[in-house]
Amino acid sequence: QVQLVESGGGSVQAGGSLRLSCAASGYTYSWYCMAWFRQAPGKEREGVASIDDYHSTRYADSVKGRLTISQDKATNTLYLQMNSLKPEDTAMYYCAADFARCGPGIREHDFGYWGQGTQVTVSS
Repeated sequence: QVQLVESGGGSVQAGGSLRLSCAASGYTYSWYCMAWFRQAPGKEREGVASIDDYHSTRYADSVKGRLTISQDKATNTLYLQMNSLKPEDTAMYYCAADFARCGPGIREHDFGYWGQGTQVTVSS
C-alpha cells in the first residue's frame, strides 16, 4: 500500500527556516510527479511546488525564491526547504505524488496519492 508521511513542520518566527520531508513507501515504480500543497484555515488548498522525474521544478509565485523543492530517489524522500518564512506561509503542508506526468500547473486533481500533512506556523 502506497504511503506518504510528512515530517519537519513546527513553529518558527518570521524570517526563519524549516525543512519539510515526505517519506514515500509501498510502491515499485518511480513517481513521475511529486508536489507540496498547503491549506491555511478558511482557505482552499493551493499548490506550492512540484518536481518531475527529470528534476524540473515549478513554484507558486508567492513562494518563488524562498522555497525549494527537491527529491532523493535513493531514499524515496521529497523535501521542501523553506527560507525567509512569512506569517502568510502558516498552513498545513501536504505531500502529493502520482505516476503520471506533472500537469501544466500544480493542481490537486493531478495527484492520486496524499500524505496526512504537517503543520507549519510562522509568527510575526
